[in-house]
Amino acid sequence: MIKVWGGGTSRSLRVVWLLEEMGLPYRVRPVDMLAAEPDPAFLSVNPANYLPAIEDGDVVMVESIAIMEYLMARYGPTSLAPAPDTPCFPAYQQFLHLGEAGLATLMMPVIVSGFLAPDAERNNWAANWCLQSLQKRLALVGERLGRAPYLAGDMFTAADISVTYALNLAQGPCGLTLGDAEQAYLARTMSRAAYKRAIDRSH
Repeated sequence: MIKVWGGGTSRSLRVVWLLEEMGLPYRVRPVDMLAAEPDPAFLSVNPANYLPAIEDGDVVMVESIAIMEYLMARYGPTSLAPAPDTPCFPAYQQFLHLGEAGLATLMMPVIVSGFLAPDAERNNWAANWCLQSLQKRLALVGERLGRAPYLAGDMFTAADISVTYALNLAQGPCGLTLGDAEQAYLARTMSRAAYKRAIDRSH
């Protein structure tokens, strides 16, 4: 059975949601990233000490998008990953990776500066640059949602799992206000039964 290290609102939610959508058996091993001392069992899996991580037999992986791609390739085919020869594949591929590389990663300096930095260092150049860059990339999502209900087109895919997580991070700890199209999109994606099960299993 696949073991997912993480839980809560960490990036492991992407993995758990995907597993629920695919109907694959798994179990969640919670990790408290705010504990005074790192979890030694988790460090043995990911010495870099960040979430998520999975164990699937002899396979150990970190990085949420890579894990999603692995699971879909290993246990697919699945409609969550359009075939490369389909018209929706380029948009799927772009937004699958934009959700982390172009959105969530840029949020981390903003969140860390706002919550953890000393008061004198919270309003810093790097965090402000990341916030401006993030807002530009969010425009790509808004433009796409003006033309299609989901990021790959008419069909829900793993790209929507990736970006939904990022949008929730944006309007949560990042403190951004999302537009009507993004809010309607989140209502669609987060109303899925698999998402609700993932939330329950992750807490």
